Amino acid sequence: MNTPGMPAPDRDAALRAFGDGREADVWGALARWREQGRRFVLLTVVESRGFTPQKPGAHMLLADDGEMVGTIGGGAIEHQALAEAHALLRTGGSVTVKKHLTADLGMCCGGEMVVYLEVLESMPRLFLFGAGYLARPIAQLASGVGFAVTVVDARPEWAQPARFPSVSLRCADPEDFARELVTSDQDYLIVTTHDHALDQRLVQLLLPKPAKFTGMIGSVAKQRKFALRLRARGFSDDAIGRLRTPLGLPLGARTPEEIAVSVLAELISVRRGGTPERGWTPRPERAEAARQPLVQMERGAR
Repeated sequence: MNTPGMPAPDRDAALRAFGDGREADVWGALARWREQGRRFVLLTVVESRGFTPQKPGAHMLLADDGEMVGTIGGGAIEHQALAEAHALLRTGGSVTVKKHLTADLGMCCGGEMVVYLEVLESMPRLFLFGAGYLARPIAQLASGVGFAVTVVDARPEWAQPARFPSVSLRCADPEDFARELVTSDQDYLIVTTHDHALDQRLVQLLLPKPAKFTGMIGSVAKQRKFALRLRARGFSDDAIGRLRTPLGLPLGARTPEEIAVSVLAELISVRRGGTPERGWTPRPERAEAARQPLVQMERGAR
């Protein structure tokens, strides 16, 4: 039924501005956004008294790119709650918004609403290309600290479920997998194969894709060679600089397990908003400290 005085297209546009209020759409979007690894705020009306535009149990979603689904009533209360949601996306956590609709917001309803807001963060996806000695402890540690890990290797003797419990294991050609992989800017990509030529081809496929972190196991010498090759293939310095290698924070690590700890330290730092200092030209005082574990990385990737 059309609203009197409002043509259907205008009414539909107005409804879209507040989001689709159907609960099925809210829960469908929530499941879809979690699968996509998106970060968003769930807004829930938890209390209401008097005349209010929505009652307890109404939900709304706000994604970090501004997309909205659902409504908690529109008007000034929704505007206020969305302002809090945008701020919450920057800080994380949760907050409760309690407002008297007339006294606090100038609405005519005269009631009171309490809205609970919480940031929901999906498990970030980590794709490990290569199933060698280093990939195994990296996958194990990453899975334990909340990454959704996928390991890709074409060698069935290495891509064994017994070696990689609790992760998704794909015995497939890494290049084909990388070529077809659809990523988001929240994904983590690590190249750690047994073959430098394969590493090169994978890096060329992965660098143009959106990702929060793209890294490669290797030494400083390998880093320099790859930079020259990538530049020769038309990659800009900015694109090359997105490849984080040598991989792992300089902890003095030597064994594959210790190196995996250094790699996870870097991943966690990036995940939590840190900017661990990496680059294509390590400072001299750090170069020697980094050299030994990076040599081990080269061997451990086998």
